[in-house]
Amino acid sequence: MSRGKKLFAMTLITLIALLVVSQFNHHADPTGTKTGATADYLAQSGVKKVELSQVGINALANTTGHLAISINFTWLLITGFMVLFMQVGFAFLVTGLTRAKNAGHMMMMNLSSFVIALLAYYAVGFAFQFGGVAPIANLGGTSPLTGIFGHGTAGLIGFHGFFLQSGNSYDVGVIAFFLFQVVFMETAGYIIIGAIAERVSFAGFILAEIAMGAIIYPIYGMWMWGGGWLSQLGNGMFKLGNGAVDFAGSGVVHATGGWAALALAMILGPRIGKFNKDGTPNAFPGHNLGYAVIGTLVLTFGWMGFNPGSTFGATDLRIAVVAVNTLLAASAGAVVAMAWTNAKWGKPDISMTCNGMLAGLVAITAPCAFVAPWAAVAIGIIAGFVVVYAVELLDKRAKIDDPCGAIAVHGFCGAWGLLAVGLLADGTYPDKAVGWNGVLQPVKGVIPALLDGDKLFATHGAMSGLLLGLRHHVRDLHDREAVHGDPRDSRGRDRRHRRGRVRAGLLPGLRLAC
Repeated sequence: MSRGKKLFAMTLITLIALLVVSQFNHHADPTGTKTGATADYLAQSGVKKVELSQVGINALANTTGHLAISINFTWLLITGFMVLFMQVGFAFLVTGLTRAKNAGHMMMMNLSSFVIALLAYYAVGFAFQFGGVAPIANLGGTSPLTGIFGHGTAGLIGFHGFFLQSGNSYDVGVIAFFLFQVVFMETAGYIIIGAIAERVSFAGFILAEIAMGAIIYPIYGMWMWGGGWLSQLGNGMFKLGNGAVDFAGSGVVHATGGWAALALAMILGPRIGKFNKDGTPNAFPGHNLGYAVIGTLVLTFGWMGFNPGSTFGATDLRIAVVAVNTLLAASAGAVVAMAWTNAKWGKPDISMTCNGMLAGLVAITAPCAFVAPWAAVAIGIIAGFVVVYAVELLDKRAKIDDPCGAIAVHGFCGAWGLLAVGLLADGTYPDKAVGWNGVLQPVKGVIPALLDGDKLFATHGAMSGLLLGLRHHVRDLHDREAVHGDPRDSRGRDRRHRRGRVRAGLLPGLRLAC
């Protein structure tokens, strides 16, 4: 019997065996409806029945609450592990986009940035950022984190949680929260590598990572996420909406890393041979585009922990919206960069397409929980254009050497992501009884607010009035020309030529009215 026939016979026998196995009626609880019910509670608590008393009800409530927090802990830790895996993506990406002679140096910078910045954040950075963030309801309150410097709504820095010890911070909730937040800080630290590649000394790089992990990232992060003054702008005398809003870090993580990278790139100057005497740039192609693509896809996978994990719990069902919005924006950004390079050079550029995907991911990070899917696509599209033009701006006009496009991707698109919250948040999250930054109302942007009910009527009325006024103005020009017979305006320009432009090009809808 030939090998093909043997394979076919073995496959057929296997399928028949599986069909036979499927008929064994040994089902226990395949739907899950019997698992985790009252019997499991009784077995765990060691009682025979739930007492119909306050004591029994309290015991049941305690168990239920503990299970909910356990689910959230598990979600937070798993998504934190996914964000940690993004280090692999950054290592592949920046190594692939630089020259082969520097591959070892690039990998060393990625590894060293991880361990050094982590220890700096553990020692002081976490306390500076989240020392006064409590309570966090999804994690059981994190009650030790109550130390904040700054009166009322003017918080400047936290001071509980140094070395995960001070202020009673040796606590399971605090430590779970630390794991998730330290990998976010690591992301900001990785970003600067792409912009200062191939020309920074190792000692200088280590100093930059210590500063990022201990001071730069934690302090701005505290102002936005740790109960600091920016997050409280909606509660103070100004009453500015929900305060500064950044769901998962377009500004706190990516723009911080991007603008720090810009500063370092300007201080270091360009690589030798990057710019000619006349200022025109020379391309230094990456040595392994396969690495770049693998790195981009690994980062995209990690982002599925980065954004949905920022709910701090699987009990917040908005995670589904966050995840889908993240993928939509990433795809839209990649398509725009692909199409733009194809239109400009006759074929799509793989490195720019990767940066377009990352641009969409960066831009959606702040608004991912607050916008509808259509808005996520729009945010990704605009991010795709932002990144290609920002790369060109830095390279050809500003003369700033950014080997991997990190400033364009994280700095520029991070800023766009923050603006997108204020423009496109649709007011469906969070619930008005929960609110955001202590303000009991959903986060709602300018455009959805204008498109609501009576505001929509007012907006359309204003636009209609503008068009009618323009129509009247054009008609008036025509009538005055007919009365006076002078085709020239007050500056001696031929009004007939101008009228023809208005009719034929700028406002074709007014042709008959004129």
